[in-house]
Amino acid sequence: MDAELRRIPGEATLADAHAVRRTVFIQEQGVSEAEEMDGRDEDAVHIVAYTPAGRNSGGQTDEGRPVGTARLRVPESGVAKPERVAVLESCRGEGIGEQLMAAIEDEARTQGCTQARLHAQTAVEGFYRELGYETTSDVFQEANIPHVEMEKRL
Repeated sequence: MDAELRRIPGEATLADAHAVRRTVFIQEQGVSEAEEMDGRDEDAVHIVAYTPAGRNSGGQTDEGRPVGTARLRVPESGVAKPERVAVLESCRGEGIGEQLMAAIEDEARTQGCTQARLHAQTAVEGFYRELGYETTSDVFQEANIPHVEMEKRL
């Protein structure tokens, strides 16, 4: 699916990003609300993926619904930190995660970053490896989920 990507700040809304994160991380994976909503959203750029606009079965225009999100922080000069990458279960495997990561990496380059460093759940380590990330740590727990640190030159 070619999702429509919108940026925050910009045309997307933080409420839409939060809706996807609540579904994926809090409801599906059992992450606590306090841990997921960590107070760092205002210091980040967010990308939200929406279904393509079109006509629904009632003949009305469908503006698109949020189906994925990712955020980018730059906690140290030149190093991007992609975070909170999430795609609704019904839309996984359709290329939305790749589209989100490409947009996040483009944004990171725009901000002068030459390296990206992220914490990947071990269940999706292969996804990031296919995007050129290399594992740089042993397995550790974050939100009671096994993770590894991964890096990529931008």
